[in-house]
Amino acid sequence: MSTSDHSAPAPASFAVSVPDVPDEELETEELDPAQIVSGAPVVTGKVLWEAEDGSQVRGIWQITPGVVTDTEANELFVVVSGRATIEVEGGGTLEVGPGSACVLREGDKTTWTVHETLRKAYHISY
Repeated sequence: MSTSDHSAPAPASFAVSVPDVPDEELETEELDPAQIVSGAPVVTGKVLWEAEDGSQVRGIWQITPGVVTDTEANELFVVVSGRATIEVEGGGTLEVGPGSACVLREGDKTTWTVHETLRKAYHISY
């Protein structure tokens, strides 16, 4: 097999101290007003890596207190700070806080009640 038959090499390995990334380095992400149930939550984030074909993305995501709805992608995340209750329609209720590792399935309809500004490190597969 020639080298032209290989896909692009994986990006370099890296480490990030997620709690130490300043809020100023996070970019505001527009939240659809229809998703807001109560409060005035603000969503920010930073993509740390994305596959060339857009099939995977890894990064930091943060949301301030309030209640929002969402339709999920396939996601694994670890909460770094803050607390929230995530209700999965037709499923369970997840209480998450620092150190919680969570898996959400593509298509899950969720309601997030954010009690304290929540920051997470995530990996999403599309």
